[in-house]
Amino acid sequence: MKFEATVDDLMDTLRADLERLAAIPSIAFPGFPAAPVLEAHDLLVELLRGAGVPTVERLDLPDTSPVIYGEIPPPTPDAPTVLLYGHYDVQPPGDESLWKSPPFEPTPIDEAGGGLRARGIADDKSNVIAHLGMLRAYGGRPPVGIKIVIEGQEEYGSAFDDYPPTDPERFACDAMVVADLGNLRPGTPTLTTALRGASEVVVEVRTLDEPRHSGEFGGAAPDALLVLLKALATLHDVHGDVAVEGLRREDWSGTSYTEDEFRSLAGVRDGVPLIGSGSLGERLWSGPAITVIGLDAPSVDHAASAVVPYARAKLNLRFHPRQDAKEAQGKLVDHLRSLTPFGVPLTVTPGDTGPGYEAPTGGPAYRAARAALKEAWGEDASFVATGGSIPLVNGLAKAAPGAEVLLFGAQDSMCNLHAPNERVLFSELRNTVVAMAAFVREYAADFNGSGTGTGGERRV
Repeated sequence: MKFEATVDDLMDTLRADLERLAAIPSIAFPGFPAAPVLEAHDLLVELLRGAGVPTVERLDLPDTSPVIYGEIPPPTPDAPTVLLYGHYDVQPPGDESLWKSPPFEPTPIDEAGGGLRARGIADDKSNVIAHLGMLRAYGGRPPVGIKIVIEGQEEYGSAFDDYPPTDPERFACDAMVVADLGNLRPGTPTLTTALRGASEVVVEVRTLDEPRHSGEFGGAAPDALLVLLKALATLHDVHGDVAVEGLRREDWSGTSYTEDEFRSLAGVRDGVPLIGSGSLGERLWSGPAITVIGLDAPSVDHAASAVVPYARAKLNLRFHPRQDAKEAQGKLVDHLRSLTPFGVPLTVTPGDTGPGYEAPTGGPAYRAARAALKEAWGEDASFVATGGSIPLVNGLAKAAPGAEVLLFGAQDSMCNLHAPNERVLFSELRNTVVAMAAFVREYAADFNGSGTGTGGERRV
């Protein structure tokens, strides 16, 4: 069974449902109203039931928005079960003056054959609609069992990240499609096979009881900001590569951006070089990155002629998907604690840390996904990683340790997620629905012949 014509017939309805969902400002951050979040929840419950999901439940955990959980039983005892994941909450819109249209008024765009602009329309409401599209393509009777999980507080974070391993029966499955990612570029079918881990570390310096006149005391009194800057300068070598011993870095064998694409996506100004050496894949995905994300020091506009007594920096560390999270953070902490710039010790405080993830890619679900993406886009899938993190992936993988984890969806790297003028292309949404429907068909056919299991091929 082919799905192109079926999905094309569904697209007008899917677009209308996406517009309804994207018009709801479902921001689950402190200080924003809860009512729109619940409105989005209720709309999706209605749409799931209309798509043929017989069991739809609400999971309420402490201090988080409700999670939608639905089930369609397997059609036969030997059919596999696929878990589908997405989230219905969105990032705040930020400075609305930077938007070309109001962020919660879905607006048509002319780019690449058409699409819609709105906050959250790519991340992650289009992917939720893609799940619905797949169910509708089968009339609510896919050839696999379905478990669908739609989270309501992914963007801010919640207790749900750690919940699945506490309720493993609910999340038991043979494969899962985490649709919170998308293609490397529009028109390039992409499977994300690895997520870098993330950690935070705070380093601070206190040298004086209070500021002292720089004319009278500068030159001998230790300047806390200079001490801190000297320490931070040791984190990278002359090329901009991370210089902390023990942080894992390997060649990247998958697909990556071109340098021009990356410069455009990152907004690198003309004449400014990229930092680091080696391939972009190594620098972005299979190697470490350390970024100074915050600095406490006197501002230039209010600076006094005084020796600075106190300075503090917050560092964000991204590390190889297969490196242990505590080990990676410990390497950075040990490096900083070993330093005494100008003889001054540093106070180093480790913060939050989250593991990376790498998906084995040799099992029946990956075979099915590769065939499905080629069917939808007409070319072989590319394999990429991401430096961003999806903490729930590790929780789901622990709850269903034998399940294959697939990460793909209707977003693309140029969709402006988390930025002004976020958009989704109809071509990417349509092809994602085709790919999900074809994946379910291929996986059901391959599953019994190949058995469950993840295989051993790895991309990092």
